[in-house]
Amino acid sequence: MPLLALGLNHRTAPVAIRERIAFHAERLDAALRNLLDCGCACEAAILSTCNRTELYCRLRNDDGRRVLDWLGDYHALPVTDLQPYLYQYADQRAVRHILRVASGLDSLVLGEPQILGQVKAAYQAANSAGALGSRLQRLFQHTFAVAKQVRTDTRIGASPVSVAFAAVGLAKQIFADLPQRIALLIGAGDTIELVARHLHDHGVGRLIIANRTLERAHALVAPFAGYAIGLEEIPAHLGEADMVIAATTSPGLMLDVALIRQCLSQRRRQPMFMVDLAVPRDIDPAAAELDDVYLYTVDDLKDIIQDNLRSRQTAAEQAEEIIDSQVEHFMAWLRTQDSTASIQALRQQAEAARDEALLRAQRQLGQGKDPAEVLRLLADTLTNRLIHTPCAGLREAAAQGDAEMLNMIKTLYRLNGGNSCQ
Repeated sequence: MPLLALGLNHRTAPVAIRERIAFHAERLDAALRNLLDCGCACEAAILSTCNRTELYCRLRNDDGRRVLDWLGDYHALPVTDLQPYLYQYADQRAVRHILRVASGLDSLVLGEPQILGQVKAAYQAANSAGALGSRLQRLFQHTFAVAKQVRTDTRIGASPVSVAFAAVGLAKQIFADLPQRIALLIGAGDTIELVARHLHDHGVGRLIIANRTLERAHALVAPFAGYAIGLEEIPAHLGEADMVIAATTSPGLMLDVALIRQCLSQRRRQPMFMVDLAVPRDIDPAAAELDDVYLYTVDDLKDIIQDNLRSRQTAAEQAEEIIDSQVEHFMAWLRTQDSTASIQALRQQAEAARDEALLRAQRQLGQGKDPAEVLRLLADTLTNRLIHTPCAGLREAAAQGDAEMLNMIKTLYRLNGGNSCQ
């Protein structure tokens, strides 16, 4: 039974399409059960994020078309409308795809770590719904192990590639004792929220957020146990800030060089780290000339991010080598499982033939027939049953001139001599 990965992502489909086939978390259980009930898959998991929707299935047959039809029907979308945006991978390519996804190699931001948590959530949802069997269970566990290996053995996630994370990364370089430091963030948009989250995660001592709307500043800083102030209060707090990160949409400067110089005298030559993420700028560029001020602009961070992206690209090449090896490891295990099923079926067939022949022999003995003759007939019956299938295969292959099949049967049954099936 083949594996299938079917879906679309940020590279293949615009958000208008992605949002139409997204699966809401609270309805995922029902969707998985519906997919299995339609009869096209015997195992399934659904990964649905803002950047991708993907179905991972173990099919009941070789036809993945029914999964595609189900996806369209479930979201009330014609398949013809979906097909231009979809990709479909089978077996080895499906395994490679999920390993690359979980390792961050297929993400909008190369190497981002959040996707692994999302893959784990998809696994947990499928497991809770009873939608996983031995193949997908093993595939997901293998995926988690490979993603961990990629993180451990490469530097795929070591270098920041967002301006918010890059700003915090610079702060950590300048201040080794981040838990003893105070950060003043100016603004309350998405970028400042990310900066606040990163600083909090890295244990900054205290967070102050200044914004034109005090209520918004309070709402943003509350999860981080920080302090909110209005813009007019900045002069009273600027001197206590070891780092200042600004990202507003104001058309004019939020901090002029005179105010910064005044605050530096209060700090007694303690360094002040400043990052201006705004366009137009929030911090007077003349502040860069002041002693003990380390001022970076968004352009400076972009240069850092580009260098880090190049570093991640090198790490990604190493990650691809790991994935190449691990894909083959999983496929080898999968082939073993397929052979195990075939061996079990062959054994069951042989045991059924044995039981039937043995029952006939016992009846003959019960009828008083010569035991030696009964044993001879039993041996002949079992021999004929065991060689019937390979002999029929050899005759058919010979009649069709199929040399490859002939050699395969000879190899399987270790027939070193000529064909003795007459």
